[in-house]
Amino acid sequence: MTLKKAAKIGRRAGLLALVCLVAAMATIPGPARARYASIVIDAGTGDVLHEVNANTRNYPASLTKMMTLYLAFEALQSGRLEAKQALNVSWRAARMPASRLGLKRGQTISVENAILALVTKSANDAAVVLAEALAGSEGGFARRMTKKAAALGMTRTRFRNASGLHDRRQLSTARDMAMLARALIVDFPQFYRYFSAKSFRYKGRTYRNHNKLLKSYSGTDGLKTGYTRASGYNLATSTVRNGRRLIAVVFGGKTARARDRHMASLLDKGFAMPVVIRGIASKVPASKPANLATTTAQASVPSPPPAKPAAPLAEGDAPPGPPESKPKQTQVTARAPISLLPPGMHHVPTPAKTAGVRTERAPKNNGRRVTEAARQLARTGSWGVQVGAFYSLSPARKAAHDAAERLPGILGDTQVVIPLVQGVQGPLYRARLMGLSKTKARTACRRLKSLEIDCLVVQSKDGVKLALNDQPAN
Repeated sequence: MTLKKAAKIGRRAGLLALVCLVAAMATIPGPARARYASIVIDAGTGDVLHEVNANTRNYPASLTKMMTLYLAFEALQSGRLEAKQALNVSWRAARMPASRLGLKRGQTISVENAILALVTKSANDAAVVLAEALAGSEGGFARRMTKKAAALGMTRTRFRNASGLHDRRQLSTARDMAMLARALIVDFPQFYRYFSAKSFRYKGRTYRNHNKLLKSYSGTDGLKTGYTRASGYNLATSTVRNGRRLIAVVFGGKTARARDRHMASLLDKGFAMPVVIRGIASKVPASKPANLATTTAQASVPSPPPAKPAAPLAEGDAPPGPPESKPKQTQVTARAPISLLPPGMHHVPTPAKTAGVRTERAPKNNGRRVTEAARQLARTGSWGVQVGAFYSLSPARKAAHDAAERLPGILGDTQVVIPLVQGVQGPLYRARLMGLSKTKARTACRRLKSLEIDCLVVQSKDGVKLALNDQPAN
């Protein structure tokens, strides 16, 4: 064989090997892409008010630090850490890339300062300091993080580090991060306040919180931003208005500004949706729910001041005061919880439009679920009674349930429905018991009036637009 011929065969063999290598690499599953995903939940009820790609696994980026903080709060609560305790800065922690405080090997930082550094500056070096203090190594701490995620029901989440720096094996979902946010609020109301810090001063420098919604969106009190090239711009936030807390998560924003605008839009839509109470027991008062509705009222969300009910309003009436221009109302009702959701979460189908962030269509079966809910209400009756209109949610809930307890044997499969009318004077919550026939609604109203409870017979003219599921109020 000539040298020239041998070289030609060698080139062909090399080309064949390259083709095989490329083909083999094509069969290897790649990491998750930075896809848009979002979810909005009512923290008090677990209702899912909006979701798009909520179960899609994405890179959490610095939302990972929420779990680092969860474990730090757990250690503070148990006494394994103290807020003023000095933690050593290791060689590994000092070498972490930005974002960072610039800690040096051999220095110390207090637990509280490390926590504030994570919340505001999103400092990767401080995250490693906490991880090593709690588990001896960042790898060991990441295993604890994943174990805790599983315990919280975050079944599609895996952690590989404490900071959120890119690792193709570190994945989570919008739903899982919403569950983590809710757990932080419920489990550590005494430490959750750290997330409200708008700035943090350390060694003569002031670090401002990356979460701009703390200033730009009224009622926002936490949680965390995140960004890597692979993840896009992520955000988990918690906002309280009129005693109602919403938690929202966005993955894959194109820019920080677009992400923040989109988050504000999702929250606006969420707060415009009424709160609805799931089926009423005809004789036994509703049991106390073991969820955030109780815990938050006691520790995390300031209870609204007692509100005097306005006069009962008929359908379409405006609240007392100056005339309003066409108040917009969304009427919703509740049926049994939709399955296949994590514990404590219920699905509320709703169409989603996004601004400034790429979106994908919601699952097609959402419309069928809403239609079925409408048919169910039609079968049970579209009439009901209204027992008051209030300027905050809590007294509306209480009035509806107090009325329900006075009507044993009449309500049956009735639902408490609290529509929200938004006018120039602010929100107005209408306390109603819906799902009755016209005859039963009149009977119920007569019974209530005999007990000196004002009421009106009302009819749901527009049918059901959304299906909500909620826990009974106390």
